Amino acid sequence: MKAADVRALSADQLNDELAKLKKEQFNLRFQKATGQLEKSSRINEVRRDIARVKTIARQKAAEAKA
Repeated sequence: MKAADVRALSADQLNDELAKLKKEQFNLRFQKATGQLEKSSRINEVRRDIARVKTIARQKAAEAKA
């Protein structure tokens, strides 16, 4: 997911996306623990996407207050 795509989302959509990514991260960790994970690089991609969504959500909240 690119930053430009995330910036186009509203605050509610960002929260939904964050919840979806956290659920995916949990599932990937579970797959890794059980030895079923095929693409281990996806874990890092999801972590970065979560950070990206949180950062942009925080920026939007700061802009709304200012």
